[in-house]
Amino acid sequence: MLITDPNATQGLNIRVTDSEEGTLVCLSGRVSVDSSPGLRNRLLAILDRKSLSTLTIDLAEAPYIDCSGIATLVEALRIAHTRKTSLQLRGLHDRLRYLFEVTGLQSLFETNGLTTGSSTSKVV
Repeated sequence: MLITDPNATQGLNIRVTDSEEGTLVCLSGRVSVDSSPGLRNRLLAILDRKSLSTLTIDLAEAPYIDCSGIATLVEALRIAHTRKTSLQLRGLHDRLRYLFEVTGLQSLFETNGLTTGSSTSKVV
């Protein structure tokens, strides 16, 4: 099932695809203080549904993420952990990967199933 957010706000489009393997959330655009509340609401609604084994957030088309966006992802990770849902990030390009490394968040997500596109790394 594919759901596209008709109310894409402030330059962020959120596309949700459900499958037997879990739910994939593809973000396209800037994740900022303006768009983070909408993303937060969407992620919380997904995590509030019946048991979900895996939630994957694809950031390949998100060229920018600010501290409010990071806070939204950390909150989703915390909630996913309490619900025994694996939250994975994928599509981290160099700028976002660096941001997660210098903030120390890469290891936090790695311990909770964060994977990268690389076969030797744990971040997507």
